[in-house]
Amino acid sequence: MDQSAQQARQLDSLASAPDPMLFAGFSMPGLPGMPAPALPPDPKPILELDGEERENELDSLTDWVEDFLMPVYGAEITTAAPWCEQWQEHLDVVAWLHALWMAYQQHKDPEAGPSGMFVWHRDFLTHAMAAIRSAGGPLSACQTDPDRPAHRLLRGPGRSTRPATTAAEVEAGHAFEAAS
Repeated sequence: MDQSAQQARQLDSLASAPDPMLFAGFSMPGLPGMPAPALPPDPKPILELDGEERENELDSLTDWVEDFLMPVYGAEITTAAPWCEQWQEHLDVVAWLHALWMAYQQHKDPEAGPSGMFVWHRDFLTHAMAAIRSAGGPLSACQTDPDRPAHRLLRGPGRSTRPATTAAEVEAGHAFEAAS
C-alpha cells in the first residue's frame, strides 16, 4: 500500500504543470511565469529612418562601402561601370547599398550556414552592383574616369499633375464604391 501511494504521488507530480524556475535557463516561451524573449528590433530601410538614427546608419553604411565593398568588389571605374565619390547624395544608391549591406549582415551570420556568403554573392551582390553601376544607372552622370571626378544628380520625374485629393474626398470615394 505504501508503494502504491508513493507511485500515485509521483504520477500526480508528473501530471501537474512544470515548475517554471526548473526551465529558467532554457528560454522556453509560453510556459507560465516565463518572460518572453527579447526580440531584436526589425531592421528598417535607411530611407525610412530620421535624424540621428539615419545619420548613424549612414555612417556605418559608409564605413562598409568605403572600407570593404568598393575595395573588394568595386572594380575599375569606367563609362560602363561609373562610380561617385558622393554616392551618399544619390538616394536611390543609398537605398540599394543599404539593402545590400543588410543582406550581407544576414548572410555572413553563422546561422546562414556555410553557403550563406555564396547566396549573398549570387542573389544580392551581382544584381545590386549591376543596377547601381550600370551605364544608364543612377551614377551614369557622375565619375566615369578616375582622373576626372564628377558628381551630378540626375533629374527625376516631375511632380504629378494630378490634382491633390483630400482625405475626405478619398473617404467619400470609398463610400460611393461601397454603395454601388
